[in-house]
Parts: sequence; structure tokens; C-alpha cells
Amino acid sequence: MTNHLPRITIALLLAFLAAMLMRGQAETTQLLIASSVLMFACCWASAIHLLGARAALRFVVIGVAAGWIAEQLGSSYGWFFGSYTYTDVLGPRLGDVPAVIPLMWFALCYVAYIISNLMVWQAPSDGAAPLMQAIAMSLLAAMVVTAYDLGADPYMVYKLKAWIMTETDGWWFGETVQGFAGWAFVSFVIVLAFRLSLRGRAPLAARPVARRHALVPLAIYGGSMLFQMVEGYPVETRTIALFAMGIPLLAALCGFVRWQAPASQVSA
Repeated sequence: MTNHLPRITIALLLAFLAAMLMRGQAETTQLLIASSVLMFACCWASAIHLLGARAALRFVVIGVAAGWIAEQLGSSYGWFFGSYTYTDVLGPRLGDVPAVIPLMWFALCYVAYIISNLMVWQAPSDGAAPLMQAIAMSLLAAMVVTAYDLGADPYMVYKLKAWIMTETDGWWFGETVQGFAGWAFVSFVIVLAFRLSLRGRAPLAARPVARRHALVPLAIYGGSMLFQMVEGYPVETRTIALFAMGIPLLAALCGFVRWQAPASQVSA
């Protein structure tokens, strides 16, 4: 049953979009929701193949739950990211938080987990790592997530107007440093919580292991980088994206090339 959950997610997406069309939601909102849920489903499917169904489901639950709690506390009380309010651009909400936002927290943290492992260990996962290694690798993954946010946050605020920041005089194109510190902290907590859930029970990958599934998070991160390079706003973020996201992506690609799954488990 767990193996089919990403497909169920896509089916729910189609039903959700149909309902939104009947309600007359804006085209931008429909596109944002469709792309977010599709990214979520692709990451979940990739995680099932690389980490096993149980570990993947555990990662999803941790990412979605922690992401929603952090955003609810942020939008209601100004915790972690500073004071802000979501608009209707991202569609229906759970509490004060658009429903797609927690899904994105899982997707981004999973992508960062795979990228950071490929960078350091030349493998998608380092298993049930010792505590200090888990902390260090979670911090690296948090940096990978925050590198994405350097360009995504200004675009979402000033171009799409997906949320409104109370403070608009920060040092990063109007964004405050607290917002990026919040991104780093929340993503660190999500990845570390998942890693700690593996203590004593390393994730068991699907048999056979398909190398192409490790390319899914790399493609998502690379696609996000290219989008920011072409459409980033303000325009200065376009150059920033190339280096902030390009360096970890290139390092991860090098790690992917060197990754050698056990021959008896490899599938094309």
C-alpha cells in the first residue's frame, strides 16, 4: 500500500485541481499547486526507492508535520521567520498555512538530504549515522535548502505576492536575515529528526536499486536553479542562484557519478 501512496497523491491532486477550477481559482494558483504537489509526489516516490517505503513515509510525516507547525507558528506569532501573512495566491489553507507549504517542506528537505549525502559520501544515504555525523550532515542539508531560498523568497514575496512580510526593510532585497535563519533552523530540525529516527535501523532501499531515482532530487534542485536564473526577481538573484545552488548541485552530480550501488541491486 505504501508504495502506491505517491500515485494516490497525484490522483488527489487531479481531483483537487478539478474542484479549484469549478471554484474559479486563478491560473497562477492552479499552476503553483500542481507543481508543488507533483514535486512532493516525485520526491516521495524517489524516497521509497532509495530509502525504502517505511523510511520514506517517516520522512514525509516528519517533514509535513514539522513544516506545518513551523509555518503556523510563524504566520500566527512571528516565530522563526519574522512576522508575515499568507495571501490567497497559494490556494486553500490548513489554519493560517496554505496546504501546499508543508508538502514543500518535505520535498525540499528530502532533496537536500540526498544532495548533501552525494556531496560528502558519494551515495544517496549514509544510513544510520552516528550522532555527530547526523548533526553535521543535517546542518549541511539545511544550508542546501537555504541556498534555494535566497532566490525563491524574494520572488515569492515581491513577484508573486504569495505572502506579505511585516518588515520590508531587511538587508536582503527587503527580506530580513531572520527569515533565512528560520529556513535553516526548520530544515535542520526536519532532516535531523528523520536521521535520528534511523538510529539503529538503517533505511532499506528497494530491490533492485534504480540509479535514476537518485537523479530525481538533483533534477528538481537543478530545475529550481534554472528557473531562478531566468525568472528570478529582483534580477540580482539570477546570478546569485547560479553560485549558491550551482556549487552544491555540481558537487552532488560528481558524487552521483562516483556512486556505485551493489551490483546485485542495480537497475537501469
